[in-house]
Amino acid sequence: MKLTWLGHSCFLVEEGGYRILLDPYAGVPGYPPLGETFGAKKGQIPVHRVLCSHQHGDHNAVEQTALLPVMPCPFTIETVETYHDGEKGALRGSNTIHILTAGKTRIAHLGDLGHQLSAEQVKAIGPLDAVLVPVGGFYTIGADEAKAVCDALNPRRVIPMHYRFGTAGYQEIGELGPFLALYDGAAVQTGNSIELDGAPEGIVVLQYQAV
Repeated sequence: MKLTWLGHSCFLVEEGGYRILLDPYAGVPGYPPLGETFGAKKGQIPVHRVLCSHQHGDHNAVEQTALLPVMPCPFTIETVETYHDGEKGALRGSNTIHILTAGKTRIAHLGDLGHQLSAEQVKAIGPLDAVLVPVGGFYTIGADEAKAVCDALNPRRVIPMHYRFGTAGYQEIGELGPFLALYDGAAVQTGNSIELDGAPEGIVVLQYQAV
């Protein structure tokens, strides 16, 4: 399974030529238009399926995508319902965690999770080869809360997302440093993509690369 970080909380997940886009964004400060940056000439990313954790414009910009011809999907897709805040959705609504499994590889995209997971939610998510976790705070869990969520899930790899770096990302959210400081050892630096089969375990920091 191949993961490519396209910035903010957006990931392209690929297996056997099948392409799923998670949480496509529009209008996030510092990021060029998603479709024009990573898509075809008409400004749309070609994918087979789009999954959105919630219906905010920085996570549901499906207009940035173009659907490819139908082909058999190698993924099993499960969901766990959560909230975008610590007040059971009263502030920002609901949030859907997507769990994708292909072969023996299982990942979870936590979307804009805004609270700690219950024991029942942790059990429903199950063992993970990688978790894609927001760490910037303000709109989501922050560094300390994200560390606690990752400790509860105990994935083989932790891939942080939804944080600010340089001019990219909302000014209200935090940078990556406070989250990394909670872990011993250096983060694994890759490119913007990772093949999970045989990849290093621990913290994996994918680098945003506009093309």
